[in-house]
Amino acid sequence: MQKNRFRFNLRRYWANDRINYSIRVLIALVGVALPCWHLGLTTEITPLVLGIIAAALAETDDNLTGRIKGLAMTLMCFLIASFSIEILFDTPLFFAIGLFVSTFSFIMLGAIGARYASIAFASLLLAVYTMLGADTSPNLWYQPVILLAGAAWYGSLSLLWHIFWPNQPVQQSLARVFSEFSHYLDSKSKLFEPVSNLVPQPLRIEAAQKNAQVVAALNSAKATLLHRARRGHPNATGDRFLKIYFLAQDIHERASSSHYRYQDLAVTFQRSDVLFRFQRLLTSQANECRAVSHALAMGKPYHHSVESIRALDELKESLIHLKSQNTPEWRSYLIQLDYLFNNLATVERQLSNVSNPDAAPTDPDIELADTEARGAKEMWKRVIGQLKPDSMLFRHALRMAIALTVGYGCIQFLELERGYWILLTTLFVCQPNYSATRQKLVQRVIGTLGGLLAGIPLLYLFPGQEGQLVLMVLAGVLFFAFRTVQYGLATAFITLLVLFCFNQLGEGFAVILPRLGDTLLGCLLAVLAVSFILPDWQANRLHTIMASAIKTNCDYLAQIIGQYRIGKKDSLNYRIARRDAHNTDAQLSTAISNMLAEPGRYRMCTDESFRFLTLNHAMLSYISALGAHRTRLEDEHTHQLVAQSHRLIHAHLDCLAEQLSSNQVIPTPVIDTEIEQRLAQWRDDDCTSGRMVLQQLHLIHRMLPELHSLANKLAARTNKKAVKAA
Repeated sequence: MQKNRFRFNLRRYWANDRINYSIRVLIALVGVALPCWHLGLTTEITPLVLGIIAAALAETDDNLTGRIKGLAMTLMCFLIASFSIEILFDTPLFFAIGLFVSTFSFIMLGAIGARYASIAFASLLLAVYTMLGADTSPNLWYQPVILLAGAAWYGSLSLLWHIFWPNQPVQQSLARVFSEFSHYLDSKSKLFEPVSNLVPQPLRIEAAQKNAQVVAALNSAKATLLHRARRGHPNATGDRFLKIYFLAQDIHERASSSHYRYQDLAVTFQRSDVLFRFQRLLTSQANECRAVSHALAMGKPYHHSVESIRALDELKESLIHLKSQNTPEWRSYLIQLDYLFNNLATVERQLSNVSNPDAAPTDPDIELADTEARGAKEMWKRVIGQLKPDSMLFRHALRMAIALTVGYGCIQFLELERGYWILLTTLFVCQPNYSATRQKLVQRVIGTLGGLLAGIPLLYLFPGQEGQLVLMVLAGVLFFAFRTVQYGLATAFITLLVLFCFNQLGEGFAVILPRLGDTLLGCLLAVLAVSFILPDWQANRLHTIMASAIKTNCDYLAQIIGQYRIGKKDSLNYRIARRDAHNTDAQLSTAISNMLAEPGRYRMCTDESFRFLTLNHAMLSYISALGAHRTRLEDEHTHQLVAQSHRLIHAHLDCLAEQLSSNQVIPTPVIDTEIEQRLAQWRDDDCTSGRMVLQQLHLIHRMLPELHSLANKLAARTNKKAVKAA
């Protein structure tokens, strides 16, 4: 029994992506520490370890061929960065020019894709690592060769890892999707509180934030699958995982649906248990998503539990009981509950199909949208396309280049012997926006101070090389284990690693105070850079993000309405429109959250922004409900009303997107009350699908006046503040 439990725990830890990553780093660090200790190569340990760290930070997921190409590109960039530092180190003027140009150029490589952004950051990091040891380097090639040897060793280990466990990243990314689903369903369940004073806006905002995390996980899973596909078409090995991904997309569309105003349902059924049963079903399905996540990560089959099925059956019985009472004022609301029940029943079926995705009906169009840059010409076009002042990447590249060059100027002016920690800190802390920079700054300072305070007694307690090598390896592993979840703790561990590395050269205590001072100065440069060099204050770009959110919602709705004429089809265009709508909704939620972290004088229209986010997410939920229930409408009269209503809504959304994009106050367009009345009063003989479509269009139509009003308020306040500033 204990043996089986031990195996289970071992397998569970192995399935954890952070632990798996840390084990790989552990093997790499031990692989250089032991031979160097055995051969007495004390001075070689530090550059080898730093090369491993840079290579591990540059690592991105890909298939075997892509990983080989990525490793070759990484080593080439590392070589250029390291040798250029060695060549220009003794000529400060040319060094400063080279630092500015290379920093700007490396960061602009991020326009090509996430892989290139990781390689560019790691290359800059390796360049700073080269600066740290340039004074003691015996010749031009010594440091570059050893740094590249450490990077090549980790890269080779990573390739070997991928050969043995090629599908592990796919399993982990899909597991993350269902883990985020569980949090999202938990947040949605809070909307089913049967209280008369339900205020849905805070719950909608929370749901929008959780939805943003689901969208990020889905995008990550798609990228992982795409790396294992050829031009967007999956191979036979990844076919099962692709079907699970499509199931996840369908579950997301249904989970994000809203079929009616929750506050109206709460008032109507506050004396009934039906909303509690909806809440219980959502909570049960959230637990099932956690079980799916665990099964995918462990590589084991998923078994659907009876608890969720029982919750669905009891909800059905509760609905039957309510219908049997024949209460006339409940009639329209019970129809809404039926739509909601059918939607959640489909979610239940989709979850039960995760263990056997072949049993679920799938569309023959299984191509993934391939957004990767192919060929040097397309890559160059992407970089050129970002060379403009309104590009966030361009601003960040210019900001970072200036900050690092100024940091180098401080080193030269103050004649700091170990001042290159200033550049290292600035590189890590300076982020594309103020909110992320401030968060990194606080964690970096606290982590550095904690690492130094812990390092002083450890240097006394473990004066021997063997003990410090063990601690150095552990600190390096723990840095990667906590890097993405607790950056402050990760900073403490990397600070300890640096102390132990330099202590191998007899300089452990000598770097303690300079390390703290350089960290503070580097943080100051990062904050000044994001605050004064082409700052990206979120309030100045919120109207553009809002316009994009409205536009993508409009495109998503258009794709759906077309299928009520021809029938359901999960085509590539439909899936792209759906993903774009969720992506922009997530971007809007993130932008507003970032704005709240910025100085008060740069915030504006906070209440209006949150209200707009609430309405936009509600609109996306209403549109998602239309997408979840797609079917061909047979009644021509109903279809004509749907088409007419959609044209009117489409025109309003286009007008709203244009108004937000130009940030102008315009007269509120006249709302067609006749259409609204026709949408609100469907006929008894309308088919179920027809009633549902008209209802959802009515819900969207009734929020248009408030959206227009909010757009005018935002434009008026923004323009007023701009006039005052001028």
